[in-house]
Amino acid sequence: MKYVIVLLLMMITAAAQATEDKYNFATAEREQTFRELTHELRCPKCQNQNIADSDAVVAKDLRDKVIALVNEGQSKQEVIDYMIDRYGYFVHYQPPVTPATIVLWVLPVAIIILGFGFIVFRQKRAAKKQDWNAADEQKLAELINQYQRQEREQ
Repeated sequence: MKYVIVLLLMMITAAAQATEDKYNFATAEREQTFRELTHELRCPKCQNQNIADSDAVVAKDLRDKVIALVNEGQSKQEVIDYMIDRYGYFVHYQPPVTPATIVLWVLPVAIIILGFGFIVFRQKRAAKKQDWNAADEQKLAELINQYQRQEREQ
């Protein structure tokens, strides 16, 4: 019975170690760069998961490519640039501000402000048309009298 328990414990620990990716690095600095990059790069298949946490095949391929680039001695920014060139800005959690992203952020706000301004303008215009006071009534009476006099003369 004792041997069965020891055998089971050995199998469980072996299975736990088999699922963990083991990478070898020349320096601790490269390992730190790899860890930072895998947490900063997004998996193209998974919607909001970084490549460190993703179990997708493409995430595994990206981790392998990152480790290859880091072991070649490329800097963190060079690896990020490589991934953006290959997969687009989606792969990076902090995309740069470009004219296109400014338009995407500003345009909806501008549309809302213009719509609100249009509504306010129409309401003021409609309220102005509805104002009917004694002066307007007097002008209308004068115009009616003038029109009636012209008809009598003809």
